[in-house]
Amino acid sequence: MNGMYKPEGTRIDTVQNREYLSSPAGLERAMNGGAIVEGIVTLCDSRLRLHVDLGCANGIIEPEEAVFCREGEERKDIAIITRVGKPVAVRITALEMRCGILTATLSRKLAQQDCMRYCLSACRPGDILTAKVTHLEPFGAFLDIGCGISSLLSVDCISVSRISHPRDRLRCGMELPVVVKSIDRDSGRIYVTLRELLGTWEENAANFEAGQTVAGIIRSVESYGVFVELSPNLAGLAELRDGSAEELRSRIGRSAAVYIKSIVPERMKIKLILIDTCCSEAPSRKLTYYIDTAATTHLSHWIYSPAGARKVIETKFDE
Repeated sequence: MNGMYKPEGTRIDTVQNREYLSSPAGLERAMNGGAIVEGIVTLCDSRLRLHVDLGCANGIIEPEEAVFCREGEERKDIAIITRVGKPVAVRITALEMRCGILTATLSRKLAQQDCMRYCLSACRPGDILTAKVTHLEPFGAFLDIGCGISSLLSVDCISVSRISHPRDRLRCGMELPVVVKSIDRDSGRIYVTLRELLGTWEENAANFEAGQTVAGIIRSVESYGVFVELSPNLAGLAELRDGSAEELRSRIGRSAAVYIKSIVPERMKIKLILIDTCCSEAPSRKLTYYIDTAATTHLSHWIYSPAGARKVIETKFDE
């Protein structure tokens, strides 16, 4: 992603942003240069205007300039009032003295429009972006991929190990790299994926060996066994003991100690024996990225399956 278009909150403490906000001359320089600046929204008044702290000046965003709406979308008031207390990325369109106070007229909409144009013209499936989680729903996570532009990370694209809700893996406010999965240029919607950055089956399985007893997370209970997550992109299957299914269903999302009985790469199978389950919620797992996203900006093709596996799980971006 172009360095100009970052998730909101990313630039607020940067040297450049502080310089722009430090003086009227800095604000004028940002306005004349078309720079994007960030400030914190301190108030949404009765006219739905957002008041922004710009350091040396007050900023005002009129409601029609607060949110970019895609074609056919209606502006929702909730999208404006929920910005209070949060940073916003804006362009300065005017500077004037009002009642002896320097006041900047701001547009978040213009910054978002420019970001969307850039994304639709320059981004392609396989590109790696930096995003920030803004909202979680059962079907997926909404991410800010630049200036508040929203993208959907569906729950099945968060990891290979299946989860019941995005909150099992993510939290609001966290920044993470994602890969552009698809772009609907007609609607202006961009969809992203994360699981391709969390390692292949072989890379994850290399962290374990038969004979170990390790901590896992119970993710689902089926008639044929219990799926236990060993890492976000790796799960094993433990056999059910007689009469244990109902008890284990009540412990989905909780920690479990499992013995690794065998690892079978050609079948992508890890056979487990359930040793013990915990009553407490499993602690959040730190995401480990197997691709250096600082050095790699695009993925053409990702194969999860090990060589010789009977089943091939892959993602082809350049098609």
